[in-house]
Amino acid sequence: MSPTTSAGRPENALGDFLRARRAATSPEASGLAVSGSRRVAGLRREEVAVLADVSVDYYARLEQGRERGPSPQVLGAIARALNLNEHSTAHLHLLAGILPERRMRAHRQVSPVLQQLLDTYAAVPAFVLNPRLDIVASNTVADTLFAPFVERGNLLRMVFVDPSAPHFYRDWARAAEAAVASLRVGLGEMPDDPGILQLAAELGEASAEFGRLWWQQDVRGKTRAAKEFTHPAVGHLSLTYQAFDVRDSPGLQLVVYLAEPGTPSADALVLLATLASYQTSSVERSSGAR
Repeated sequence: MSPTTSAGRPENALGDFLRARRAATSPEASGLAVSGSRRVAGLRREEVAVLADVSVDYYARLEQGRERGPSPQVLGAIARALNLNEHSTAHLHLLAGILPERRMRAHRQVSPVLQQLLDTYAAVPAFVLNPRLDIVASNTVADTLFAPFVERGNLLRMVFVDPSAPHFYRDWARAAEAAVASLRVGLGEMPDDPGILQLAAELGEASAEFGRLWWQQDVRGKTRAAKEFTHPAVGHLSLTYQAFDVRDSPGLQLVVYLAEPGTPSADALVLLATLASYQTSSVERSSGAR
């Protein structure tokens, strides 16, 4: 790992990223024939250079931070050699200074209109995340879904610190990988944000698994994926989420969970929404009584 700047960001963030992704890319995945034993599981520098059609010396300088001006064509070739996904490729370009950094903000609240939109989703969980994966707003169904957690302010803390996480997430390892990869996207969007760096440091102290995943440098944003939960009140939930950018507040994402119609999970989601509505009504009645 390279030294850090005064803001806490690695001085050779591009090189760190390339080394991490090279180590995580198997020769077979890159179409290379493998024979005999290898000292490393991932690709060698020489292999990445051949696949990207650049000299070994040039690629070595990129990893070492001695080459600061790779072209978009070279970065594209390296991304293909390392089998990077769309988010990782964009992150690679950001680290190389090719794409202008979008100045995101770690919003702590949403507009009244956006909260009103969340509340119209009366039958499904809906919530808003910032790049640090803070839950900055949610509807009552989402609150009820996440009720097993003691502290529901940040998805990373929920996954790695809260004792409910291994029971709530049916595939905790997958949920952990996805959460860390999303935080890496946030760091690319707000590279000098002290909040993300402090959160990573905090979770690195609290969880060895977070530390391992963080330095693996997988970069993958939220778009659409399946999630498997076990909720103490409604049982197994097999849901699919869809994430949407909030256009008037760059950095915020609206996340909505849905169930496949006609499935047991759809019935469980109806029960969850009913429970949320009942709890809201109880609170309102209690407030009115006072």
